[in-house]
Parts: sequence; structure tokens; C-alpha cells
Amino acid sequence: MEQPKIFLSPPHMSGEEEFYVRDAFRSNWIAPVGYHIDMFEEEVARYVGVKDAIAVSSGTAAIHLALALLEVKQGDTVFCSTFTFVASANPILYQGAEPVFIDSEPDTWNMSPQALRRAMEEASLEGKLPKAVIVVHLYGQSAKMDELLSVCNEYNVPLIEDAAESLGTSYKGKMSGSMGTFGIFSFNGNKIITTSGGGMLVSNNEEYIRKARYLATQAKEKAHHYEHRTLGYNYRLSNILASIGRAQFQVLNDRVRARRTIFDIYKHGMESLSGIHFMPALEESTSNRWLTTMTVDYMETGVTPLDIIMGLRKENVETRPLWKPLHLQPLFQEKAYYPHHEWNHVAKEKYETGICLPSGSNLRAEEQLRVIKGINDVFNAVKEEKIFIPGKQEV
Repeated sequence: MEQPKIFLSPPHMSGEEEFYVRDAFRSNWIAPVGYHIDMFEEEVARYVGVKDAIAVSSGTAAIHLALALLEVKQGDTVFCSTFTFVASANPILYQGAEPVFIDSEPDTWNMSPQALRRAMEEASLEGKLPKAVIVVHLYGQSAKMDELLSVCNEYNVPLIEDAAESLGTSYKGKMSGSMGTFGIFSFNGNKIITTSGGGMLVSNNEEYIRKARYLATQAKEKAHHYEHRTLGYNYRLSNILASIGRAQFQVLNDRVRARRTIFDIYKHGMESLSGIHFMPALEESTSNRWLTTMTVDYMETGVTPLDIIMGLRKENVETRPLWKPLHLQPLFQEKAYYPHHEWNHVAKEKYETGICLPSGSNLRAEEQLRVIKGINDVFNAVKEEKIFIPGKQEV
């Protein structure tokens, strides 16, 4: 009999969502306006430590609004992390601009300050600085914000924090999403808290958020009739989804603790397996550990990420490779890219050697032990099938 499937990062309901949703129905405010939207925005802004926030239909919509507010247009460039999901960069194309991809660095797997500086220096010499930089906090781990902000501030280029995966993460006492000109969050079904689908744009610039509300509601002018002077979007979150988000938000800290515990159990449970390296933690930061991720050294183990993925699939366990770098995607293959070092392409190396493990905050102990056993079984099977000599492919 097949065992129940273990998913990578499923939604985790608190039990209070129905109460909040019933309240939204009772009030008859089910459209993209209402008390729960206002409160959800206020609660998230207060938690993150910013002055204002707007709840929108997705994290992608939040990035798009940020770029529109910065007046990114055709012919402009935007620097973006390459090691991320495509949604980080697609809004650049929406605006008709050109993405320039920046490699990761080994300490956080996030944007390399060295590569960013080289890209900025070249852009400055060419007289074509980017209109913005989009930095992703990958898998819940904060990027090196001091170094990245230093480069951006030196050239007076605004920084957008793509914190879609890092709500609840802190860096030197500051919350993820609070340090750039804008921060964006995602409440997709697989995120640490969910509204089923949705996102949020946050900023300390209240005028930007006021303009974002205008753009996100089809740029309607104040008039008795429908008057439009600017291109707008239908990007507001509904009051019903915001009510779900409010219930989820009450348990955010619990969800962070659960995912950090899951990471610790994986690390302890596989410490006997040489050649496995988990995503490092940046000093003076606390990751929400949205997903537990690791790399596998084939030269040391004889095991590939695909071996683990296929082995766990047989056990009805969902795993995924790490993000394929955007500069390697067919959609972006002609776009500019700056590596960490000429001889060191960090994002590509992590993609080729990395894997995401089931990390949902509702992952039960016996399920996690099943995952760990499955990985151990893959390693043992490889040892039995091959006479493996470290440093060589196969004998």
C-alpha cells in the first residue's frame, strides 16, 4: 500500500481562518476593499517595521508596482538576482526594460556584492545606471544587505527587496523587507503563511504606497464618473483573502519556529552523511528557513541530486532541485550576467548540486524521519551498486 504523499511546502491552517472568513461574509465586504484588508496591511507593516503597506493579488504584482512607481520604462535596465524564481524578473519585462542578472555568493547563496559592484561600475562608465536593483532573500535567508545597500547608495540606485520567501527573517535586528526602498512579500499557497494567493508591497515612503493604491485599482481618478489619466492595474487583494491572511499572520512566529526546528532535525539526522552541505546561516541574521535546502558533493559521495529526487519519489515524497538561474533560462538567454568571480559561478554550481527538502510547518516527526531514511537509503544503494573512490567518478 502506497504511503501518504509528503509535500514540499503545503499550506498550514491555524484553525482560525474560518472565523475570520465568516466575519468577512457577515459584513458583506467580499470585494477588494474592507476592514480585513486594512487590518492585514496595518499588522504586516507594524511587524516588518515600515510605515505603510498595500495588500495585492501576488508578490509578482507587488514587484510590478514597485517598478512602475520607480518609473522603469522601455530602454531602462534593472539589476536582478539570477538565483531565483522567474517571478522576480518577469515584471522587468512587463515594463519593457532589460534585466541584468547578478550571481550569488557562497555565504548566503544570495546576490553577490562583488558582482553587483562590478556591474554598477561598468554601467556608470557607460552612463547607463540601472533604475533599480531587485535583491532576493532566497529560501528565507537574508542577503548581505549592508554591502548591497552600500553599493546601491553609492550610485543612488533604489533597492527592492524580494522577500517573497523570507517573511519573519531578520538581519542585524531589522526585518526582511524593511531595508530597501520597497519590500515585497508573497502569500502563495506554499509560503510560510498564505492567503491562498496574494502578496504585499511595503515601504517607509508613504507617498509611494498611496500611489500604489491608485495604480492597483485601475488608476481611477476622483470623479463622479470613471476617469483615467494613467495606465492602472487590477491588483488589489480581496477582503476574504485578507481575512485568511490575518488568521495566518497570528501564528507566523510559530511557523518560523517550526521550520527552523525542521531544519535542525534534518541537519542532525544526516550529519553522518559526508558530502552534504546545508544552506549556511549568515551571522547576525535569523532565517525563517522557509525551505531546508542542501547541496550534494558528487565527487565525495557518488550521489547526485537527481538520485535523491528519484529515490524519494518512489517513497511518495516531493522534493525539488534548487532554482535554475535566470540567466540560463531560455527566456533570458541573451541578457547580461555578472558572475561572482570570472571563474566562480555560484548560482549555477548550487543549481547543479542542490535540492529542496519537504519543509512544511505541519510536517510530522514521523514524516520527516521517513524523508531522512529515504535519503540514507539512496546513499546506501549507491554504495552497494558502485565501487566508489572519492575524487573519481566511478570505477
